[in-house]
Amino acid sequence: MDKKNSTINLYDPKTDFAFQKPYIDTDEWKQGATRYRYVHGGFEGTDLRFAFYFPEEHNYKGRFFHFMCPVPGNENAAMAGDGAKITFAVKNGAYFVESNMGVTESFGRLEDPTIIYRASAAVAEYSREVAQKFYGGSRPYGYIYGGSGGGYKTISCIENTKAWDGAVPFVIGSSMSVPYAITCASYSTRVLRNKLHLIVDAMEPGGSKNPYEHLNQEEADAFREITRFGVPHRGWFSVKPGADGSLPVLAPAIKAMDPEYFTDFWTKPGYLGSDKTSSAVRDRLQHKSKVCSLIIPEGVKKQNWEDRTGVDDAWQRLMKKGGEEKISLYLETMPEKDAFTHGAVLKITSGAMEGQTLPIEKIECDKIILGGVFGADDFLDDLDKVKPGDELMLDNSDYLALQLYHRHQIPAEGYEIYDQYRDENGKPIYPQRAFLFGPQIALGGAGSLQSGRIQAKTILIAALLDGNLPWKAHWYSEMVRDYVGKDEHEQFRLWYVDNAVHSDEMISGDELHIAGYFGVLHQALLDVSDWVEGGIAPALSTSYRVEDGQIIVAEKASERFSIQPVITMTANGSEHAQINKGNTVQFIAKIELPPGAGTVTKIEWSFEGESDYPYASEEVELADTMIIAKAVHQYNQSGTYFPVVKVSVNRNGDAEDVFTQVKNLCRGRVTVAD
Repeated sequence: MDKKNSTINLYDPKTDFAFQKPYIDTDEWKQGATRYRYVHGGFEGTDLRFAFYFPEEHNYKGRFFHFMCPVPGNENAAMAGDGAKITFAVKNGAYFVESNMGVTESFGRLEDPTIIYRASAAVAEYSREVAQKFYGGSRPYGYIYGGSGGGYKTISCIENTKAWDGAVPFVIGSSMSVPYAITCASYSTRVLRNKLHLIVDAMEPGGSKNPYEHLNQEEADAFREITRFGVPHRGWFSVKPGADGSLPVLAPAIKAMDPEYFTDFWTKPGYLGSDKTSSAVRDRLQHKSKVCSLIIPEGVKKQNWEDRTGVDDAWQRLMKKGGEEKISLYLETMPEKDAFTHGAVLKITSGAMEGQTLPIEKIECDKIILGGVFGADDFLDDLDKVKPGDELMLDNSDYLALQLYHRHQIPAEGYEIYDQYRDENGKPIYPQRAFLFGPQIALGGAGSLQSGRIQAKTILIAALLDGNLPWKAHWYSEMVRDYVGKDEHEQFRLWYVDNAVHSDEMISGDELHIAGYFGVLHQALLDVSDWVEGGIAPALSTSYRVEDGQIIVAEKASERFSIQPVITMTANGSEHAQINKGNTVQFIAKIELPPGAGTVTKIEWSFEGESDYPYASEEVELADTMIIAKAVHQYNQSGTYFPVVKVSVNRNGDAEDVFTQVKNLCRGRVTVAD
């Protein structure tokens, strides 16, 4: 059903009394990676602040890029680090826009969450007035973008206003993503913590491709659950035990809103904690001890980490950590060596701080490092009240309970990945809580729940190895299709990026597994502007199918579409070469480019785990629509190696444009015997 012409009440900042008195308090030229005019200001009578970065007049092309940080509260966040977002905008003829979204604190309940899109729209419209004053000309085109939490905000902006002409939300979730995507991953990682390396190896080139082969029944059930929740098998290389993302930030809010859950989990039928044979009961820690000594270094200080703006680390602005020197607490007795200590907190049960709970950053063999989670600053001033002999308990009960919260938060409809938690009659298998926490988080963080009613041309970017979020992009595209109807091809694209995870960094933490979506993101911003300004339609949406929560993309570039190259590689004719020490391996990489992708600008090789890809192809040839790259390497030490070829493509064949290199990679395996 085409709902595009249905009545929608869209917000217009020009009619909002709150945003009628803008002011500028700074106007000066700055020199970063490029020269720009920095303008800072706000709106009288509000907390809204903004920052504009204008290019020199001869570079200006009548457009702006507006970035939505995952966490609000800092209008100058883009200045942090190398200022790449500003540089990209200015070098491509756009001025850059950012605001604090009308919010002064990064974390906290907003009385009116619609301030997110209302304040952002007001800033976007006022930026046009300033730009026309500086440059003259007609109304500037505006393009908004943001990832993760910023993706929610971007979508809220383009569904509720017409302040922007185009948008590029990326690595988004759904209204039922937070905290459930994290809790499910945290649970499965705990259960599978001793088998993670076997799962990864099975999915590597030359592996069995059967991640279940070494799992017992409990482990297999946990793996199947997270798979149906949307986590791809190939993405487990990036799973780190105990890496819970923003869960430490969300936990206090969940406990405040649903405190009974943390008791029910351990006492009532239907909850895993009530099953005495379950992994939750086996891993539960309630270790009682006494304080021996407490060391508080003079260098401990409070930090806000306001420079963290990426999709992976912006949430850390909500945490408060000590400095490099750590607070160390020594106990009379420590938990057993094989105890599951992750997620434990320290409950003081006697002394001046009786009843207080202290957050733990890390538990070492002989001491506890305090801090490292949300609210850690709150105890610094009183910590000297803890004295030797005070009784305490290390307790991970709440953490273990939180890991299963998603099972007790099943939406009524619209989320097929939750069907695994229903019986044959569609009824929930597990007891359900009185309300859904996820939609409240989504609403509070963006100002509205996703509806698909986009008011601007949109390219949505999703990373295929991004936890369970690939399915969420499909979910949102279905809502857009329902709203836009037959005009979808004129308004919307969904590009899946292979070998990419949640991170938006240009250089990833694992260059041998991750190609990233950095180049795709920036090319999408340029493509959406060409779509709006010149009517040049971008590459088609990625062709894929959905199987039990998994996104399966077409194998060939000519059928997959989007703009990313597709690569296959063989080592001595197969994905797994087995040789003797001192022998060579012949590598052949076949590179396919989707229509309109551009030109290959770089082919790099890593043969023995070199993350800087020091080798180049010795031979490159063309065969129909395929590029064939060859290389030879001699292995002089025994062992198992995972050679990688990485390919960069640029729309204009420009190898020097660091922002728009669209990358992909392919891995192989070489086993070298003595």
